[in-house]
Parts: sequence; C-alpha cells; structure tokens
Amino acid sequence: MPLPFLTADGAFDAHDNGETLPYEDPDRWRRPYRPGPWRVAIAAVALLLGAFMLFATVIIVAAGTWTGALGGMLASLAVVGSALRMLRTGVWVSPKGLRVVGFFTTRSIPWSQVGAVRTVQQPVRWLGLPRTVQGQALTVAARGGSALPVLLTDHSADFLSRTEAFDRAADSVGAWADEYRAVPVG
Repeated sequence: MPLPFLTADGAFDAHDNGETLPYEDPDRWRRPYRPGPWRVAIAAVALLLGAFMLFATVIIVAAGTWTGALGGMLASLAVVGSALRMLRTGVWVSPKGLRVVGFFTTRSIPWSQVGAVRTVQQPVRWLGLPRTVQGQALTVAARGGSALPVLLTDHSADFLSRTEAFDRAADSVGAWADEYRAVPVG
C-alpha cells in the first residue's frame, strides 16, 4: 500500500538538483531543510487547540458574553500565532546571508561576516529543553574569530532521530556558505 506522504519526499528529492528554479526569486530567504516531524506535530496540536478555542469563542458569543468572547478570541489568536511562529523558526539562507529565526528573535548574518561553518560534537539541548545530551551542532564562526550562535543541532525538533536529514541540512548550509562567502552581493 503506497503512502503518499512518504512518496512525496522521494519525488521532491528526485527533482532537487541544487539549482534555483527559473520562476523562483533568487533573493528570497529559504530554509535549506524541511521542518521536522516533532516541530510539525507540536504545531498541529497547537493549531487544533486554537481551533477548539475559536469554536468556544463562537459559543460564548452566541451566549451573549462579549467580554468573555474577546478574551477567548485573543487567547486563541495567541495560540495560533505561536504555532505559526514555531513553524517559522530555524535557519534560513539567501545570497545575502544567514538568518537564524527563533521564537522571539531573528538574527541575520551577512555572508561577509561568516568565517567558517562547521559541524562539531558538543553538548546540545534536547528538543530545546534545558536538558543537554551529547550530539552534533552546526556552528558558525565570524571572520574576526568570535563565536556566533549554534545554527542547527541533531537533537532539535527538526532533526531528532533523523541524522541523515541533519547531515543533509548541514551540508546544504555549508554549500551556501562556500558559494556566497567569497561573492560580494550588491
């Protein structure tokens, strides 16, 4: 029995030759990997919770309690917005540089400031929680030698139990760095 969600990955990878498609904007920020199943599952549960909260808001409006409905609407929009922001977190690349998107912050690093992109063995956070385990991390060093934030880890919500996907993503970010570090973007 073929599973279409598994065959879509094969079809996507079969047509990926590393070149930008002619109709795509080359200056657009893009994520060089797919969001992982943990991140998608957590966001899906949050979106489901947001949908139930919106439904409850409609029931509250039908009952005629407008202040409660406003509170329910604001809470459900906060849950939906958090789920969407969680899906946006990660590393994004473009010919301009690297962009590290966190839940609350976004940091862009131009390629001219990137010295080296390396995969190193170090303690990493498990699913972003305070617990640390030994794992791999993709790190960036600035040209001046200062350390920049860790880009990816193999125990994050995108790569937990998916070492091949982490290796591909690290190779892809490294390839972007190799291609655009020496090229001045004007």
